[in-house]
Amino acid sequence: MVEEDMGLGELLSLVRKLAHEHKHKTEIIDVGTVLRVGEGVATISGLPRAMTDELVEFPNGVHGLILNLDHDWIDCILLGPDEGIQGGDLVTSLGRRVEVPVGEALLGRVVDPLGKPLDGKGPIRANRFRFIEREAPSVVDRRPVSRPLLTGIKAIDSLIPIGKGQRELIIGDRQTGKTAIAIDAIINQRGSDVVCVYVSIGQKKAAVKEVIRALEEHGAMEHTIVVVADPDDPPALSYLAPYAGCTMAEEFVYQGRDALIVYDDLSKHADSYRELSLLLRRPPGREAYPGDIFYLHSRLMERAGQFSEELGGGSLTTLAIGETKMGNIAAYIPTNLISMTDGQIYLDPDLFNLGFKPAIDVGLSVSRVGGQAQTEAMRRVSRKLRLELAQYHEVESFARFGTEVDEATRRQIVRGERLREVFKQKQFVPMPQEHQIAILYAVSEGYLDDLPLEEVADFEAGLLRFIEAEHPSIYRRLTERWELDKELERDLRGAIEAFKFGTS
Repeated sequence: MVEEDMGLGELLSLVRKLAHEHKHKTEIIDVGTVLRVGEGVATISGLPRAMTDELVEFPNGVHGLILNLDHDWIDCILLGPDEGIQGGDLVTSLGRRVEVPVGEALLGRVVDPLGKPLDGKGPIRANRFRFIEREAPSVVDRRPVSRPLLTGIKAIDSLIPIGKGQRELIIGDRQTGKTAIAIDAIINQRGSDVVCVYVSIGQKKAAVKEVIRALEEHGAMEHTIVVVADPDDPPALSYLAPYAGCTMAEEFVYQGRDALIVYDDLSKHADSYRELSLLLRRPPGREAYPGDIFYLHSRLMERAGQFSEELGGGSLTTLAIGETKMGNIAAYIPTNLISMTDGQIYLDPDLFNLGFKPAIDVGLSVSRVGGQAQTEAMRRVSRKLRLELAQYHEVESFARFGTEVDEATRRQIVRGERLREVFKQKQFVPMPQEHQIAILYAVSEGYLDDLPLEEVADFEAGLLRFIEAEHPSIYRRLTERWELDKELERDLRGAIEAFKFGTS
């Protein structure tokens, strides 16, 4: 009985102590009322101190993002389902903006635009968060783009080079291989320090699963974050997806590392923003897009670049994908994207249907960084290739209709046909740069001119194997300095002749 009394006394003493230490606090929370809700958008009255881009919370736990401010009401987009939300519900202001988890914990994971896991591998244990919207670095915080970001695709690395910090657009009709180029570029970063982020915006679930499977099979998920906004998700998540992916990439960039981000694709992103804008009763403009549609993507593109040492010296390279209809690159969204990027890779549906993959139209494709983002060896080998392709395209129509041509024109046609054949490349087989230099040197010097077209692929594979087995020092010396000096060029020429003519 005494022990029980002592226990009760200690308990009372503890209660008194806690009551004495407890500080009474009065907290004022802004509250609004739902006027109407539907199609992923809610209109709310009240919340007099609300700000644009601020988060609010509904009774069912779903968050909303404020986009419209009026005298008597505010409009917000829902970041979750609207089931359970009805008129008259109380809405509370959270006083903060949207942020996502960032850091090493996200590598190898598949997440939604809010950073929630979608891959069934458990919670993401990130200890850092970043706001998804931020001001892009100024001009003085940037440095020239001069380091190559190799895609492993011969036609791109030689003719349309991409540099670390560049913004390159991949554009073309649907089903022409746009995503395939981006995935090959991600796969080619294996073994490097480049972190990759793939953002899927409104893509079919089957297509996204295929991309994830390809990344896993080729060992690329270890350095990649996949952000997925499904077509079934609220349009707000499709709108936020590219900004969330960019924020996740920036965490590595400002640690001094290099990052590559793929937006697949920004045409669907523009469509989702148009849908939200019309639901928010914003005035429609050209093709029913709102007036700020250019700012939608330009503020995203400006966050890419090669940054100064004061910001860590890292780089963010952007591969933005845009879709055309019937090859019309002069449409509203494609022209917007072309104007705000540093070049475009245009995929021609006619070339694709003829079996030329990747179906890159060299005439309409350009890199505004150009040779600055190439090694000296690749720059020297590829110098004549674009001119030879252009000459070939000018005269190929004569050959197509059986017109008699002179010897010089015939040589141009022969060289162009072999060059186009060399640029064919299977998906998921990115080629090391030293291999690219070897085969492109062979074709540019005319060693393939007398080969039948159907034998070009076998000649290429055999030559690369031969050099690796019999003359490995060529590849080694190339990778050491990336310069094609006279001695190395002589040895490369000798190796090609030894393979082709059987000489030693």
